[in-house]
Amino acid sequence: MSFQAYLDNVEAKNGKSAEALRALAVERGLADAGGLAAGVKAGAVVDWLKQDFDLGHGHAMSIVAFIKGKRE
Repeated sequence: MSFQAYLDNVEAKNGKSAEALRALAVERGLADAGGLAAGVKAGAVVDWLKQDFDLGHGHAMSIVAFIKGKRE
């Protein structure tokens, strides 16, 4: 599955785009303009996405990668 397919599936599952989830992560203090916020580990973001959006591990990690700047 391609990276874009993961992002598309995340949006199909919960109605929020990767960009919208990144913005929510910024609001929660988990991310900033440069990626993950200082001191925040990927696991914290994954746990939040699993709990609040019922994402699986792979889909949550695709959002972490998106937050870190991956686009392809």
